[in-house]
Amino acid sequence: MSILNNKRITITGGKGFLGTHLIRKLQSSGCQHISIADLPEYNLVNLADIQRMYTDQKPDIVIHLAAKVGGIGFNQTYPASLFYENAIMGIQLIHEAYLHKIEKLVAFGTICAYPKFTPVPFKEDDIWNGYPEETNAPYGLAKKMMLVQSQAYRQQYGFNSIFLLPVNLYGPGDNFSFKSSHVIPALIRKFHLANLLSRSDFDGIVHDFLRNSDTETVIRNSKLVISGNFSKEDLIEALKYYGIYYSEKPFDNSKLKTQNSKLSTIVEIWGTGYATREFFYVEDAAEAITLATERYDKSEPVNIGAGFEISIKDLVSLLVELTGFKGQIVWDKTKPDGQPRRMLDVRRAQTEFGFEAKTPFTEGLRKTINWYVSQFR
Repeated sequence: MSILNNKRITITGGKGFLGTHLIRKLQSSGCQHISIADLPEYNLVNLADIQRMYTDQKPDIVIHLAAKVGGIGFNQTYPASLFYENAIMGIQLIHEAYLHKIEKLVAFGTICAYPKFTPVPFKEDDIWNGYPEETNAPYGLAKKMMLVQSQAYRQQYGFNSIFLLPVNLYGPGDNFSFKSSHVIPALIRKFHLANLLSRSDFDGIVHDFLRNSDTETVIRNSKLVISGNFSKEDLIEALKYYGIYYSEKPFDNSKLKTQNSKLSTIVEIWGTGYATREFFYVEDAAEAITLATERYDKSEPVNIGAGFEISIKDLVSLLVELTGFKGQIVWDKTKPDGQPRRMLDVRRAQTEFGFEAKTPFTEGLRKTINWYVSQFR
């Protein structure tokens, strides 16, 4: 029987992508006392809400997953918000956890905390050997402050908190909004929309925008709102803004074919495609967090991931195959690649708490694509 089964566990961000998978994992392991601290009931940027959460829920263990997070474009647009909100959440949660004498706090960090040119694979001991990649730095440094605080509170107060360093997560239930998604969900959605556009399935395109709450887009200083009463021209303009369009330009309404026919489409992708990334299936991440919460009680940070890397170009090729996209890819080399390479050394997690990722990458991608497409049937 797990030592967690009779503990009162609070999961911040428990309504989110990772949180929902972690709750299912903990419940399947026999945990019976799980609480969620998430919006709108608790705004963890506010100290009063954090104090109320500790008073209301009386947790033995807190697993801190809540974060303000997004892809490269989001990071470039909101660096101050990313730094402030992530830093203040972590600082106040850890301090109040100490004051309330909880047994353990699990802090969930980010691979963005590593220096820009960290030797590959990233080893935990290299985390302080340089400044993070510029587009990730405010977010990465804010999250890394939890490591400093965790170690300081253990040294001075004997407070038990641990710090986990995950790579990019993906899987069913991910955030697919173009405003804040990471690379895998953004690409899956782009190819899905391009497939719909190739069939002139404009009802399907509207459904996609409505489901992802991306109905308002500002294009050339004008707000474009997508609704049930759409015009095809507006939809095509919105898709083009996100790098999805017909290869026949300019768009001619007379060239629209029947829904059973297909038109060639283009998908634009940021960067050169040469940057590499490691991706971590969300159910494996939930397993890693559960094991670390049960078994790990040390100051040193621990990488959790799958221990492989793939170039964005190869990722795109794989997604083209899995989504059945038949159009063209155009690389927008004026846009940033982000960190040149990312891959974790995951041996410490294996040694300290016996974690090893189990989901093959292609299988994880296929499950994610199937889940996303099933939302539109």
